[in-house]
Amino acid sequence: MTESDELDGLTGFFFYMFIVHPITAWILRPGRFERKKSIMYAIGFLALLAAVKTGISMDAKGPNHYARLGVTRNSSPLEIKRAYKKLSLTLHPDKNPSPTASDEFDALKQGYDVIMDMELREVYNKFGDEGIRTNKRFDETSFFMELGVFYLTWGMLAYVLTLGKRSGDARQWTFTGLIVMLVVEISIMTSQESLLPDGILPTWTEHQCVWLLHTLFPAFMNGCRSLGSYLFVDLDAQARQLLLALQEQNKDILLVLRDVQICTQSIQANGGGGGAGVNAGRVVTTAGGPVVGGGVSSMRATPTGKIKELQERLQASNTNVTQAVKDIKVDGTSNSSMGFYTMIAGYIVLSYLFK
Repeated sequence: MTESDELDGLTGFFFYMFIVHPITAWILRPGRFERKKSIMYAIGFLALLAAVKTGISMDAKGPNHYARLGVTRNSSPLEIKRAYKKLSLTLHPDKNPSPTASDEFDALKQGYDVIMDMELREVYNKFGDEGIRTNKRFDETSFFMELGVFYLTWGMLAYVLTLGKRSGDARQWTFTGLIVMLVVEISIMTSQESLLPDGILPTWTEHQCVWLLHTLFPAFMNGCRSLGSYLFVDLDAQARQLLLALQEQNKDILLVLRDVQICTQSIQANGGGGGAGVNAGRVVTTAGGPVVGGGVSSMRATPTGKIKELQERLQASNTNVTQAVKDIKVDGTSNSSMGFYTMIAGYIVLSYLFK
C-alpha cells in the first residue's frame, strides 16, 4: 500500500467517523422519518456518498495501463502492439496539441512496456505502480504479515467502535464483512490465474479490486454501526418494564384486597360472625388439597381466610418480581471516551508504523 493510499485511508476513517456517522445518526433518529423511510434514506445516503468518494479517488488515480491502451487483461501481445501503435500516432507530442502531450505519451509507453513483459505484468496486476517502482515480488511471508497487520488493525477498530449491547448486531455484520473481504483478498492475491470476471471487469487488476474493498469498508462499517443501533431491540429493557408494570399491578391488587378484607371483617363483626363455622365438619378444598372440617385450615375457606391466602400469594409474587427486576442489568451504552481517543491514536500510530 502506497503512502497516498495510507493517507487516503486515514482521511476516509476520520471523514466517516466525524461527518458521515453523525449525519446518518441524525437521519435514523426516532421520530425523524417513518421507520422504513429512515432505513432507506440512511442506506441511500451511505451508498451515494461511498460511490461519490470512491469515484473521486479513482478519477484522481487515473486509468490503469490496460484502460489507457484500450486492451484487456487477456489481450495477446499482438493486440497490445496494435493498440499501442494506433494510440502512439495520435498521442505523440509531434501530433498531440495538448500541453500535457509529453506526459501522456510517456504514460502510454510505460504502460506498454509493463504489460508486454509477462513478469512485470504479473507484478503490476498484484501490486500496481508501487510494485513496479519498488521491484516488488510476491512473497507469502511478507504478504501474510501485511495482511495480518491490516486486518488486525481494522478488527480492533471495529471491536472498539461496536462496544455496547446496542451494537451487538453491528459487530456481527462488521466482522462478517471483514472475514468475507479477507477471504476474497487472499483468494485473488494467491491465485495463479485471475479470478476476476472478464465480462464485467476486463481491464481491472487484482490490486485495484483489493484497493476498492479497502476503500469501501469504512462506509460499510459505519453503515452497520448506524443501522445496528437503530434496529436494536433491548429485550432486557422490555422485560424490565413488563416486570415493573406487573409489580405495580400487584401493589394495586394488594391495596384492593386489604380494603375488601377490612370490609369483610367489618361485616362479620356486625352480625356475620357465624360464617366462620359454616364449613365446619365438612371437607373444604384449599390450595394445599382437601382438608376435613374445623381447625386453622377451615378458616382458609372463609372469605377473610381466602382473601388472606390470596394476599400472601401476591406478596410472594411481588417479592419474586422485585428480585427479577434487580437481576436484569441495565444496558450500559456509553463507551469510555478515553478508550475512544486511545483507539484513534492507536490507529494513527499503526498506520504510519506499518505503512
